[in-house]
Amino acid sequence: MLVTSSHIESLNLTPLPLNRPLLIIGHGTKDEDGRQTFIDFANAYQELDRSRPVIPCFLELSVPTIQDGVDYCVSQGYTEISAIPLLLFAARHNKFDVTNELDRARLRHPEVKFYYGRHLGITPSLIELWRERLAQLDKPEFNPHNIPRSETVLLFIGRGSSDPDANGDVYKFARILWEGSGYSTVETCFIGITHPRLEEGFRRASLYQPKRIIVLPYFLFTGALVKKIYNITATQQEKYPHISMTGLPEMGIQSQILQLVREREIETQLGQVQMNCEMCKFRLAALSDHHHHHDHNHSHDHHHHHHGNSDPYAKLEDYHQRIWQVP
Repeated sequence: MLVTSSHIESLNLTPLPLNRPLLIIGHGTKDEDGRQTFIDFANAYQELDRSRPVIPCFLELSVPTIQDGVDYCVSQGYTEISAIPLLLFAARHNKFDVTNELDRARLRHPEVKFYYGRHLGITPSLIELWRERLAQLDKPEFNPHNIPRSETVLLFIGRGSSDPDANGDVYKFARILWEGSGYSTVETCFIGITHPRLEEGFRRASLYQPKRIIVLPYFLFTGALVKKIYNITATQQEKYPHISMTGLPEMGIQSQILQLVREREIETQLGQVQMNCEMCKFRLAALSDHHHHHDHNHSHDHHHHHHGNSDPYAKLEDYHQRIWQVP
């Protein structure tokens, strides 16, 4: 769901201390709808404040790349660049892959200084966004059988990560959202990499014998994985015809997210970026080899491993054997 231009224009944003260009970095997707929504978000954020350029770029699978974004800033004469990962949780892409790309850019442009910002994380504004979205589903047009929350289970779906710390944050977000909501319970699952997978999430949710299951894909934008969630939900509805299933769309361009990105950008300009590295498995492994900086400006070598259509973590026993291995 997109916010209207009037809502965007009415946002009361804190002025930027500096006119430093901003790279907004997305994961990237082969799905053109997902790519375009990310570009639309970056354009909407640019329109809020045209005092400095906002450059959308992607870590992988899509263009423009991070290197393309950096090259554009350099071509415009900038020697300082802010970079924000538009990622929900601090997993490997945030901690290693984006920082490796920025390290590559430093080697190519040693005169440029980079200021790397935080991921979005768990914030009151995002919690409130989802509470508002759930409140909409209480209305008769979305709940024609008037099923009470006490007979409804939330099914919270994360993307899935090889970083246990990030997976734990998905559970934390789901729990905070559920607390005091009146719903019977919340089940948390993932669409890939880690476990429990979505099919198992539906099975667990059905054990509570609910009259309704609300499916919450915790994604910023659409893409192949979000569409996969919709397809699996349709299959599960056939499997459990006695349960009413309601699916929420991905978040899209929301005023709360635009405000949050503004906060992250200001943090990079004021040097106030803070991350919790305590439970980072990459940090724990690195401690035995060398000092691990808490700003996550890593210089580790890393290569993306593409597995085609195979899933190296499909079997739970394989997942447990491999998850704490740090490449």
